[in-house]
Amino acid sequence: MNLIWQVSFLDFLIITVILGGGAAWMAGRATARSWGAFPSLVVYIVLLTVAVRFIHYALFGGSFFLPPATFGTALHYALVDFVVLMVLAWLGRRATRAGQMAEQYSFAYDKAGPVGWRERA
Repeated sequence: MNLIWQVSFLDFLIITVILGGGAAWMAGRATARSWGAFPSLVVYIVLLTVAVRFIHYALFGGSFFLPPATFGTALHYALVDFVVLMVLAWLGRRATRAGQMAEQYSFAYDKAGPVGWRERA
């Protein structure tokens, strides 16, 4: 066991970062495209974290929440998964929002990098 991944780094990379991260990016993009509030994104990522934790449990023998003996371990790795997924969701939301601001309000804003915008001079 490690502090970041439970079974193996490859397991963490494939399930949490690639599959879960892709879904988190798309959730962030969807909330930005619908001009949704940030707390709704947090709720979506909490649900996605539970799903990712279950996949770790079902496929690779990681811990899940239901047996009380493994609840603490599962909570630790769920928090790690949540932070990784939330960062990717936030990046997806900001990248989409930057494009929206530059396109919708082109008279007032320019895109400044992949996740930002600035006022026009």
